[in-house]
Amino acid sequence: MSEIIFITDLLELLLEVFIALVPLIIIFIIYQIFIFKLNKHEVLNIIKGFFMTFSGITLFLYGVKIGFVPTGKYIGEVFGNSSNNWVLILIGFILGFAVTLAEPAIRVLCNEIENASSGYIKEKVILFTLAFGVASSVAISMAKTIYGLPLSLILIPGYAITFVLAIFAGKDFTAIAFDSGGVATGPMVVTFIMSISIGLASSLEFRDPIIHGFGLVSLVALSPIISVLVLGIFYRLKEQRKK
Repeated sequence: MSEIIFITDLLELLLEVFIALVPLIIIFIIYQIFIFKLNKHEVLNIIKGFFMTFSGITLFLYGVKIGFVPTGKYIGEVFGNSSNNWVLILIGFILGFAVTLAEPAIRVLCNEIENASSGYIKEKVILFTLAFGVASSVAISMAKTIYGLPLSLILIPGYAITFVLAIFAGKDFTAIAFDSGGVATGPMVVTFIMSISIGLASSLEFRDPIIHGFGLVSLVALSPIISVLVLGIFYRLKEQRKK
């Protein structure tokens, strides 16, 4: 019975990923016929890329379904039922930091920032800045769930601080910061860390999993913006000292 469910779920996921990639494949075929006109070797490499993307997304999503989400919920429930559930704030910080370092989209962003800035902003500097920002947001989210803090109490002051910091960080870092906030909410953070938050809220008395379990993504999108803007201010002060 479990094997039938496994095959059914996998086939459904394969179909969903295929449907998602079909528009991109159609667009490539049209451009290849009328505009690109790439040689056979280049077309073959692109086809390989599509196949690897299709396989990778399918495996990742299925791994998330059977591994990441159940594990995250179990961690949240175990610590939620513990008398020392405050430890989950520290664990959330560590997991948030580690998951961010493993996030593929963030790696790509950091590499692009270093290339676009001609090495002025180092990849590792921006990577660890984002990791610290995401880790802080996860820790704050765990505290929000444990102590029942309203989400607006964190978001409103947070965005107020963001707009103030943007004035001093400069245009370049402001642009990078707001892109970083969007990229930080990638599949690794959303699937694993959010499931911990929901599991924690489910196990606590007087906590609604909808009200207190969700909202983490909004915090994850906010904290990297603040951390990158602070980094921008440090870079700006460094330039002024040199001058």
